[in-house]
Amino acid sequence: MNDNEILEMDETLDFLEGEAELGMMDEDFVYPQEFLPTYEPLPEGTMARAEQADFNGKQDSLFFNDGVRRIDFVLVYEDEDKKDFDKRHTFKRKKQRREYLEASLMSMGMALEATRSVVDDKLIFVKVHMPWDVLCTYAEVLHIKLPIQPNDLASRPSPWRFFSCVTKHFYPSEDKIGTEADFYTAPFEKDRLEYFYVKDQDNFFTPSMRSRMAYYILNRAPYEIRGNIKKFGITKLLDSGVYKAAYPLHDCRFNVRSTELGSPNERLLLYEEWAHPKSFYKMQPLDLIRKYYGEKIGIYFAWLGFYTLMLALAAAVGLGCFIYGYHTQETSTWSKEVCDPNIGGAIVMCPQCDLECTYWRLNSTCESSKKLCIFDNFGTLVFAVFMSVWVTLFLEFWKRYQAELEYEWDTVEFLEQEEQPRPEYEAKCSHERINPITRAKEKVPYTACGRCIRLSLGIGTVLFWILLILASVVAIIVYRLAVFFAFSAKLRAQDLKELEPFKEYVTPQMATTVSASIISFVVIMILNILYERVAIWITNFELPRTKTEYENSLTLKMFLFQFVNYYSSCFYIAFAKGKVVGYPKEPVYLLGKYRNEECDPGGCLMELTTQLTVIMGGKAIWNNIQEVLLPWVKNLIFRHCTLQAGSEKVIPRWEQDYQLQPIGKLGLFYEYLEMVIQFGFVTLFVASFPLAPVLALVNNLFEIRVDAWKITTQFRRMVPEKAQDIGAWQPILQGVAILAVATNAMIIAFSSDMIPRLVYYWSFSVFPYGDHAESTMSGYINNTLSIFNIDDFSNFSRPHNTPYWFKNSSTCRYRDFRNPPGHPREYQYNMQYWHVIAAKMAFIIVVEHIVYFTKFVLSYIIPDVPVHVREQIKRERYLTQVIIHEANLKLVTKRLKPPEDDEEKPQHPKGKEEKLELELDF
Repeated sequence: MNDNEILEMDETLDFLEGEAELGMMDEDFVYPQEFLPTYEPLPEGTMARAEQADFNGKQDSLFFNDGVRRIDFVLVYEDEDKKDFDKRHTFKRKKQRREYLEASLMSMGMALEATRSVVDDKLIFVKVHMPWDVLCTYAEVLHIKLPIQPNDLASRPSPWRFFSCVTKHFYPSEDKIGTEADFYTAPFEKDRLEYFYVKDQDNFFTPSMRSRMAYYILNRAPYEIRGNIKKFGITKLLDSGVYKAAYPLHDCRFNVRSTELGSPNERLLLYEEWAHPKSFYKMQPLDLIRKYYGEKIGIYFAWLGFYTLMLALAAAVGLGCFIYGYHTQETSTWSKEVCDPNIGGAIVMCPQCDLECTYWRLNSTCESSKKLCIFDNFGTLVFAVFMSVWVTLFLEFWKRYQAELEYEWDTVEFLEQEEQPRPEYEAKCSHERINPITRAKEKVPYTACGRCIRLSLGIGTVLFWILLILASVVAIIVYRLAVFFAFSAKLRAQDLKELEPFKEYVTPQMATTVSASIISFVVIMILNILYERVAIWITNFELPRTKTEYENSLTLKMFLFQFVNYYSSCFYIAFAKGKVVGYPKEPVYLLGKYRNEECDPGGCLMELTTQLTVIMGGKAIWNNIQEVLLPWVKNLIFRHCTLQAGSEKVIPRWEQDYQLQPIGKLGLFYEYLEMVIQFGFVTLFVASFPLAPVLALVNNLFEIRVDAWKITTQFRRMVPEKAQDIGAWQPILQGVAILAVATNAMIIAFSSDMIPRLVYYWSFSVFPYGDHAESTMSGYINNTLSIFNIDDFSNFSRPHNTPYWFKNSSTCRYRDFRNPPGHPREYQYNMQYWHVIAAKMAFIIVVEHIVYFTKFVLSYIIPDVPVHVREQIKRERYLTQVIIHEANLKLVTKRLKPPEDDEEKPQHPKGKEEKLELELDF
């Protein structure tokens, strides 16, 4: 049987296992004999079973029953012998795989101890311990940096030290969470253990380091070898149901201090000083978060906290602009003219749809005009420019803060070290190629042609789904047009007396916008759920080599999709709606059937604000339900069932953690995605909604504590991972920041009414006052409305019914800059239209160039790495090299000393002298 046939057989067996696990297979089904696998045995003596031990009654113990060996990882499986039905071949195969994996782990030096559940007899917990020698070996493999000498550099004083009497109340309690000792570090090497700062072997490797190394081994331990096919990795066994869970242990209960010896109670400290609601005003204990959960979790919460802190400034300015607009809505000249019965009440507007729509008075939009003035004012222009500068400052200062964290958390050179391949990648390596760097043969999972095919399929699938989103946007536009037609016919009807009190508040545009926004949000959520699985499948099919490459590839796919999914409707309202509508005699139709919808007389800015409010608010509510409420309810149900099964039993630490919710495979991916999408709403469309930073700030203040509470109390402990920065999200944020300048300039130019007002104020309005003329906004509304002769309506658009007050009228008004009937260039654009267009284009060009130049200057004058951090990094490297050089010099002197000078020390064999020459490169 060749390799391809073996792989096909494996896929068939895995599929059948899944069927059996779901209960979809007939109980009398038996595998064909040729499908049953054969296992190549490990070397003699390595197929020993894990130690069997009963629970010793110590509820919060983190050790084996002997109280000496620390539990570094826990595997959970269901004992097939305890099932209620006869054993089948599928369960025998699972048992064989499991025994082979455990034997492989033991052959690699791991210690295993199996204990049956105290609540459910079917569950077996396999506790994994890494002895000292194994820890040293894999610490060197993973290039873990460990302390070599206490740091003697003077720390930089805090600029807030003079306000310590006030600021100390906003920091975690120093009595509970002390300052960690600072050391110079270097990548660990087993042969030079004596030069590392080993004060206590049991605590030299932190629990997070031990868990990270254990997970690395579990992902590379074989569980089946047949022919040339080697299958390994705990991930596959979890997916196929061989194991039900694999996780590191929390060190204690989150709300009860552990009395067990060797428990640091860091989870309890995190809960009290970080995740508890009473600590909402305190700064985050980032060093403890990093120590307990790893650098990847730490860098996420550091970024989220910094983003929230910067949002406070943007929210303050945005709230000021909103208050300014709120106070000017009653004094605004254009809103006064719309609401004035002698001006807006005397202006008759043309129907906005064919046949069923009728004429209406402009003052019917009085309330919406006042609300529009809250967001469409000169303060919004200032705020949009401010936010363009703010986003640059945010990204630049984050780079500086990130550089400080890299130095403090020893991740400066993390990406320079070669990252290990993913187990899924290694398992598929069946082709050979010449490494372009080493010129040596190496195994790869696909040829160059195969890689192109995989990438092409992935790109094609992403484009298909993006087109599907655009199709849904078109469908919602058609819905808007059809519903606007229906709303207009009903709300303008004079026979519906019950609607009369609401006519000033419920306009056809508002009713259509709200309903369409809700439907758009529902469609967005459904497409997100469907595309998530597609994106994961595509990325798995592409088979990236490292986890970083995998996450970057998935990040790009998901962001491109969600960017189009969330923002497409907003882009339509901002830049397409009401822009190509024609005029009453020759309206423009979509798909040859639906007449394009128009904006309110004040523009589409209010509709864009409504759309943003619905999507941002709905998204925040949905995310909290999905991320917090559902895990809490699941844990509550699980605990209730557990208490009924064994209310009087003492449940061990590993089983308490098993009752918590598992962390998804993508970890923090969705947390980053949620925040980056929010960042887009805050920056891309802030010119239409100054309150967006305020809503984002409130949401993030809850988000930090909710995420902290969630991972501390409701989820199993995450496997600690290294990370130098926020990864692919950094260039995405920079791209959004660059795009935000253009979108906000275009929103002000094309969606708001600010440019036409300025053109009218400076060029077309002159009010005589004494001996000189003064510009004024009086008459602006009348100036923006063109005149249309109702006799020019076509038979397809002439309204069926006319209100009683319109019987003697011969003209109506519509929003545009066109010549009146009877003019030589009847219904053609007038000179003011070209003035407005030129002013809009000039505004976009000038604002973009000024803001982009400002961003460039700020990026140049603000270095990515602070000077003091750069100096500390160089100083640490220098001192580390000096320490290592002196240590090697002592080693060389000691080893080259003649034997007669040191009778107690044996002579070095020739092999040791040869090894010494290699060690000099350390």
